[in-house]
Amino acid sequence: MTRTRPMQPLVAGNWKMNPTARSDALMLARAAAATAARHQAVTTVICPPTVFLAEVAAEVGPSRLAVGAQTMAAEERGAFTGETSPLMLAGLAGFVIVGHSERRANDGETDEGVAAKVASAVAHGIRPIAAIGERIEERRAGRTEEVVDRQLHAAVSRLEAIHGSGLVIAYEPVWAIGSGEAASPADAQVVAARIRELLGTVDADAAPQVPILYGGSVTGDNARAFFDCPDIDGALVGGGSLDAASFEAIVAAAEAAAAHRRTPSAEATRS
Repeated sequence: MTRTRPMQPLVAGNWKMNPTARSDALMLARAAAATAARHQAVTTVICPPTVFLAEVAAEVGPSRLAVGAQTMAAEERGAFTGETSPLMLAGLAGFVIVGHSERRANDGETDEGVAAKVASAVAHGIRPIAAIGERIEERRAGRTEEVVDRQLHAAVSRLEAIHGSGLVIAYEPVWAIGSGEAASPADAQVVAARIRELLGTVDADAAPQVPILYGGSVTGDNARAFFDCPDIDGALVGGGSLDAASFEAIVAAAEAAAAHRRTPSAEATRS
């Protein structure tokens, strides 16, 4: 599929249930805001725990840094103990992670639930980062494409259109998350290209512009190799986002890769 890259690469930090102290969360947010200011060619996002969302959003204020939530309910209100309504995220979160493998495994999040949350996020002006990916046993059984196809089709099934939705897809091979063992860039590109192809069957015009992120043990050392892949537009970063220097190295790698793509080749320049 011929495509023009999204205007900017996107790097999102998923803090998960970290840090536990408010002061540490605000310090980490300030560092991320400084990173975003230094690397303005990248859309930089942090997703703190819900309990810190309001204070983190106030701390960074209007800046180059975007703030996202780690999950949300599809419903606006009601008897949903412990959940967060999209209405509650208004003004606090511009993004929300939906369908993360830990939510699927630990909280029973289903493909149908992910579909509802993606559609609800879009309806409320929040950009969904829909996470999809295979478990190790599925990978070993050669079912990666089957799993990715099913999860992606479900995630977009309740959208009227992809164009204008703000949709972001994160490919996270479950076996690589937090393991220190990343997928190879070549393997990640194969899956990203498949995702792009599937998006094209839903909305051929919009599919080339949907950011596809890689997630799974992304570091400052390996990030550039992923960002150089033609269908990978950024990263969803877990543990690496909890260290300010590591997170900045990943954001800087995204910026460098984008600059490299904009630089005409010597041969093109000569011609």
